Amino acid sequence: MMKNMILTVLLCGIFQMVTAQDFAPTIKNNTVLHYICKLHGQTRTLTLTSEITTDALVLKLDTRGVNSSIVTKSEALKNGNALSYNQGEFSPVLNLKPNETFFMISQAAYQDLVKNNKFSYNNTTYVLDQNSDKNNVVIEGKSVDAMHVIAQIDETEMWIVKNPEFPLICKITKNPLGINWTLVKIADK
Repeated sequence: MMKNMILTVLLCGIFQMVTAQDFAPTIKNNTVLHYICKLHGQTRTLTLTSEITTDALVLKLDTRGVNSSIVTKSEALKNGNALSYNQGEFSPVLNLKPNETFFMISQAAYQDLVKNNKFSYNNTTYVLDQNSDKNNVVIEGKSVDAMHVIAQIDETEMWIVKNPEFPLICKITKNPLGINWTLVKIADK
């Protein structure tokens, strides 16, 4: 009896340790990303549904009756250095510039962050925050394995998922453009 109780407590402890570990969201075909966006003082929900092709990542945007496909070229996914803040309102299909990404940084910028604790985007240097207390983003009760960076010319803060293939920005705050967002749910269709 005592042996079974000790074994049960041990297994519960192991289960708790495994479930408490951080997770790094991934993007596949038909991954649906649910965000809460703060746009110039307004709050709105936004969903992005991914479509991965050989030469691009298409994020199908849906927010308050606006539907648009935002196309990030594979070149930008690899080496981009600018973030597009387009809200999908001007075109049903928007092809970003060859250096622009959408809701994520490029793989090269991610590698700079990992190797040098900083990267440059939109002519702004972002530096890794070593304060682990502020590195917490939670999605549906799970802590996201993310890196917290702070802009060096303003107060913008970003949390970037530790995923070298798709370094998704899961949270952005204090953006002087008045566009901030937080990832609140991830689902696969």
